[in-house]
Amino acid sequence: MIEFDLEVDASGLQCPLPLLRLKKAIMEINSGSVVKVIATDPAAHLDFGVYIDQAGHQLVHNLKDADRQIFYIQKK
Repeated sequence: MIEFDLEVDASGLQCPLPLLRLKKAIMEINSGSVVKVIATDPAAHLDFGVYIDQAGHQLVHNLKDADRQIFYIQKK
């Protein structure tokens, strides 16, 4: 299991709401901390990928099953 500091459940939300929830969570944690995001939007990985690259954060791990994705993102 991956350790995290804050969990965001964006299940049932469609673009751009999961991304907005991630951005808000990133602002609430300290540098080096990890946020876990649960998303059911199939395009979340695209939005998150662009944001993580542009903001300089790190995708620690990504799990995907039939109906949800779980992202662990470390704030830089």
